Amino acid sequence: MNEVTMLIGGKDCPASSGATFERTNPVTGGVASRAPAATLADADAAVEAAAAFPAWSALRPTERRARLLKAADLMDARAGAFIECGMAETCAMANWYGFNVHLAANMLREAAAMTTQIDGSVIPTDTPDNLALAVRQPCGVVLGIAPWNAPVILGTRALAMPLACGNTVVLKASEACPAVHRMIGSVLHDAGLGDGVVNVVTNAPADAPAIVERLIAHPAVRRVNFTGSTHVGRIIAMHAAKHLKPALLELGGKAPVLVLDDADLDAAVEAIAFGAFFNQGQICMSTERVIAHRSVADALVGKLADKGRQLVADAPNARGAVLGAMVSEAAARRATALVDDARGHGATILGGGALSGAIMQPTIVDHVSLAMKLYAEESFAPVVTVLRVDSDDEAVQVANDSEFGLSAAVFSRDIARAMNVAKRVESGICYINGPTVHDEAQMPFGGVKGSGYGRFGSKASIAEFTDLRWITIQTGPRHYPI
Repeated sequence: MNEVTMLIGGKDCPASSGATFERTNPVTGGVASRAPAATLADADAAVEAAAAFPAWSALRPTERRARLLKAADLMDARAGAFIECGMAETCAMANWYGFNVHLAANMLREAAAMTTQIDGSVIPTDTPDNLALAVRQPCGVVLGIAPWNAPVILGTRALAMPLACGNTVVLKASEACPAVHRMIGSVLHDAGLGDGVVNVVTNAPADAPAIVERLIAHPAVRRVNFTGSTHVGRIIAMHAAKHLKPALLELGGKAPVLVLDDADLDAAVEAIAFGAFFNQGQICMSTERVIAHRSVADALVGKLADKGRQLVADAPNARGAVLGAMVSEAAARRATALVDDARGHGATILGGGALSGAIMQPTIVDHVSLAMKLYAEESFAPVVTVLRVDSDDEAVQVANDSEFGLSAAVFSRDIARAMNVAKRVESGICYINGPTVHDEAQMPFGGVKGSGYGRFGSKASIAEFTDLRWITIQTGPRHYPI
C-alpha cells in the first residue's frame, strides 16, 4: 500500500485538515494507496507555491533543457516502481504501464528539445524606422488535470510542454491513481527543476468539483489543460470561460475504423483487436466502431472473433492473462449493460461472457443499429461494434455520425482512395492502415467536435502555453499628427 503526500513548494505535504482517502485495487479490493484529501486552502497553497515562475522562466533555455532531460532519465530508471504502483491502483497490465513510462519519458525529451524552438518573428511595418516583433513568452502558472487510464503519459503530457515554455505547473492528480501521479511530481522535482516549479494536489473523489473550480478560479492560474470525459470537459470549459482563461481539452472518443472492400483483412483485424482491447479499451483513442464494406464484413468479423478468443482478460498478475481488469466493477457493469441493451435490440454478440467483478472479456457486437445505446455512447471498455455499409460515401457518413472526433483509421490497399476517405472523416487524427491507438511525443494530438479543442504535442502546443506579444522598437524620429 502506497502512502502518498502532496508536493507543494518542494515539500511533502499532508492535507491541512489531516484528511485522507483510499484508492482500492479493482480486483482484490485491498487498499492500493492512501492520499491526502486536499482542502480549498491546499489548492490555493499549491498555486501560490508556483510563484517560482519568475525564476524558472528566466532560466536559459539550455538549462531548462538539461533539467528536463535529467527528469526523462529518472523516469526511465523508475519504470519498475511506476509499473508496480500502477498495477495496484488500476489493474492494468505491466506492458501498458511500461509503455506509459517509455512514452512519457520521450515526451520530456521532446519538450526539452523545444526549449530553444519557442521563437517569434519580425513583422513588416509601414511605420518608418520601426522594428516590429512578434514574441512568445511564458504565460505563468498552468493547471494540468490528468486522468487515470494512461496516467504516466497523460500526467506527464499535462506538464512537459508548459515547463519547456517556461511556465510553472500544478497537477491535479486523478483520484484513481494518486500515487502514480505523485511519482511524476517526484521525478521532476528530483531532477532539480526547483521548489514550486511542479506541484501535485490530490483530492478525495467527492471534493473534486470544488477543488477544480478553486484551482481554475485562482488569479495566478493562466492556462488550463484537461484530459478526460466530454461531460467533465464541458464543466472545465465553463469554469475556464467564466474566468476568461484559455483551456486545452482532450476529451472522449468513439474511434471508427473504416474497412474498405479492398482492405488487407488480416492487417485490419490485428489493428482493430489492438485498438479495441488493449488496456481493456480504456483509451481515448480506443477502436469503438468497425465500419466495414458489406462484401468483406462477414470474413472480417469471423477473423476478429478468432483473434478475440486468444485475448484472455484476468487480474494483471494472473498466469495466462493478456488483458487486465477494468478500472472498477462499476465501469464493467456499465459496459455490460450497454452490450445487453444491444442484444435486446437484435445485435449479435461474439466473445465476452459472464462478468467477473472488474474483469470483462473482449466483446464484439455485430449488426449494430441506431436503436442501440452502443451506436452513439462511448463504452470505454473492451467492446467494439460492427456496422455494415455499401460504399465509401456511406462509410464516411456513418463515421461522422457521432458527437466525437478524436481518432480514426482507414484500411485500403489503394492509398489514394484511403487518403480521400481520410480527409472527409471528422477527426483530429486519422491513420491509414494503422490502429486508432497510436501516439508519439512530437505529433499534434487532439480532437474536434465533442472530443475537445487545442493540441498537445511539441511545436503544436507552444501556442497553447505561451502568450504572443507584439513589441516594437522605434529606431528613429517619428511623425505624429498632433
